Amino acid sequence: MDNILITKKLRRLKMPGITETLEQRLAEAMKEKWSYSIFFEMLLTDEIERRDHKQLTLRLAKSRLDQNKTIETFDFAFNSRIQVPLIRELSLCAFIERKENIFILGPSGVGKSHLAQALGHEACRRGHDTLFYCTYQLFEWIYAGRGDGSHKKRLAQVIKIPLLILDDFALQALNETQQADLYQLIAERYEKNSMIITSNRDFDEWPSIFTNSLLGSAALDRLVHRGNQIVIEGNSYRLAEFKKACAKGKKDSTKK
Repeated sequence: MDNILITKKLRRLKMPGITETLEQRLAEAMKEKWSYSIFFEMLLTDEIERRDHKQLTLRLAKSRLDQNKTIETFDFAFNSRIQVPLIRELSLCAFIERKENIFILGPSGVGKSHLAQALGHEACRRGHDTLFYCTYQLFEWIYAGRGDGSHKKRLAQVIKIPLLILDDFALQALNETQQADLYQLIAERYEKNSMIITSNRDFDEWPSIFTNSLLGSAALDRLVHRGNQIVIEGNSYRLAEFKKACAKGKKDSTKK
């Protein structure tokens, strides 16, 4: 078999995944006496896996997610109040198919951002384009587009993302123009795309980020229509880690 000729044709067909494992698959086929159909299926599987991996890598790169904030790295044992079965269920990402929103509320340091990003990772793995942003930074970026004429393009880009994760929602004030952008984003994503929102402010306080109370009511009404709330209570994981490090430092110093 002329492998060089086959490789050239595969590259022309833009199927390099097969070329990378062709020799290995040929050896396996001869050793295990595969049928032609099994051999062909294995080659196609190699190509599909290569393409899936490439798409996942690109999806994660565009998502702005912290690559270390995954379900696997979250310390569920730290806080027994976290509803682990619910998080596992949400990680299946059916809520994205249903165009639902997830609200993760609680004090600082309990893991809201980590869980939100972990769900974002699961969404990427399941083929959903995802975008993670601190809320204030996102609307600063959109607002900056008014300076170079890209404002509408930036806003439209965020609106169409299948899963948008807004971290620290309602933590910092937005100007009236940014509030209008937020309302438009919520209104146009309504029943079309999903959001995960984290906040250390009670849900009842959210309308206060709009100076126009009618705009705030309309925005929040759309958000909650397809929303699921998760409230996390407990101590700060970051504070606990800090205290642990301090205790370790004192212990080490006494040994010297």
